[in-house]
Amino acid sequence: MARHSTSQDTIFALSSAAGRAGVAALRISGAKAGDALTALSGSRLEPRVATLRKLVDPQTGTLIDQGLVLWFPGPASFTGEDLAEFHVHGGRAVVAALIAALGRLDGCRMAEPGEFAMRAFENGKIDLAQAEGLADLIDAETEAQRVQAVQQAGGALSRLTEHWRARLIEAMGLVEAAIDFSDESDVAEGAVGQAEARVDELYKEISHHLDDGHGGEILRDGLQVVLAGAPNVGKSSLLNTLARRDVAIVSSEAGTTRDVIEVHLDLEGLPVVISDTAGLREASGEVEREGVKRTRARVQDADLVIWVQDGSAKGASEDAPEVGPDGELMVIANKCDLDAREDTAEAPRPDVLRVSAKTGEGVGELIKGVAEVARRKTGAGEDAVITRARHRQHLTACCGHLEGFLKRSSDVELRAEDLRLAADALGRISGKVDPEDVLDEVFGRFCIGK
Repeated sequence: MARHSTSQDTIFALSSAAGRAGVAALRISGAKAGDALTALSGSRLEPRVATLRKLVDPQTGTLIDQGLVLWFPGPASFTGEDLAEFHVHGGRAVVAALIAALGRLDGCRMAEPGEFAMRAFENGKIDLAQAEGLADLIDAETEAQRVQAVQQAGGALSRLTEHWRARLIEAMGLVEAAIDFSDESDVAEGAVGQAEARVDELYKEISHHLDDGHGGEILRDGLQVVLAGAPNVGKSSLLNTLARRDVAIVSSEAGTTRDVIEVHLDLEGLPVVISDTAGLREASGEVEREGVKRTRARVQDADLVIWVQDGSAKGASEDAPEVGPDGELMVIANKCDLDAREDTAEAPRPDVLRVSAKTGEGVGELIKGVAEVARRKTGAGEDAVITRARHRQHLTACCGHLEGFLKRSSDVELRAEDLRLAADALGRISGKVDPEDVLDEVFGRFCIGK
């Protein structure tokens, strides 16, 4: 990973998307960035001013391209180091020639994934939670994800956790004062009492923040929606209708869907992952049994289960399965177009949405219903949300240590240790305390050039 590389090296990489494009951006950062800029463009530039220059291979003297060049002397740059950018025509040959020329310069090498962001972190330009927000912003596919990532990259969660940590450190100071003046019982008891009041208030705030229904994680990963039902109720047809393309095989033969098929959708700016699953019934073969097993597992893990019934079938419909503890259930009656033609179907309950994957009837209402669940479960638009399991883990650990402090009635030294551990847990969210064990995980997910 990037943190094992030599930080004194000057690194470069293509920062725009790979492949042919109108414009490609290459970034170079490190002590020799200015020398590299001079070698290719002829002279040093005015800082933070885009300048049109001819870029020449310093080894061969060959003209590579003519493009815009920018110079950002450190520490006023993204990485905190001297940094330059080349904005050239986006043809593959142009990019390859510029990379080759940079690679032949002494002390310059290709960057590893996330190495630019890693250097920004090491130089205090961003903290760990902001780096994660930056990665989420790069990966954002919907408007709600973009908004959440911008807030995270801007330091919303970092500011909140650091505010909590500052208050916790004040409580630690009071406990330390109690230890220092242990021979003066009135002073010690008063200091501990003040600390207890502050810690109790802080414990309630953080516990309330943790009780968020995992909305930030759901928004980041997408609302997990499972289409479930008996065979041949039209789940695959409905998935194709929602995706507006053929992604699942549609057949009148029972048991056609054996594995889970996923489609990522943007519903009213919210990310939704809809899964088509095998029909729930007594399976006739080993492969179908495995499909049914996977369906039941998905139902338990889903944020929303859409139980699809056959609206044209006569007789009682299959009972919906029990969803997971955090899941919701929505019941729909598919094939309502057949219901209109044939006088064989029983009238669906008023709380069951009638849809037709074939004609599109009711599909708009279904989409609105799913989007409403997504909006409610994600809490889209809120500030300082928990977006990763790592954040939740450290906040949970912090609450555990705060609870330990509040439950102890004696031994002030141990209570002081509870507060120190709680403060460390908060500090790990932004990377202010011993972040080494998570750096590879965070920065290794970045693309090269970021």
